[in-house]
Amino acid sequence: MKKILTAAALVGMLASCTATERGTAIGAGTGAVIGGAVTNSWGGAAVGAVGGGLVGAAIGQSQERRGYCIYRDRYGRNYEARCR
Repeated sequence: MKKILTAAALVGMLASCTATERGTAIGAGTGAVIGGAVTNSWGGAAVGAVGGGLVGAAIGQSQERRGYCIYRDRYGRNYEARCR
């Protein structure tokens, strides 16, 4: 019962986050588990959490503006517009 309540609380907290925050949290948690399992140490879990958080943030940020692409104009400046 305690595990179910803990899982429900975690899902509730993630429900109110933006896609970037949700991606960061999920990536950090997954990275920590994988890093800890592979290296069998706290240090490996910490490195995995940082790496997973960075990757998760990048993936989450790309999901926030669905239907938009990043283009580059002839002067080298980036801009966002609807995908063609």
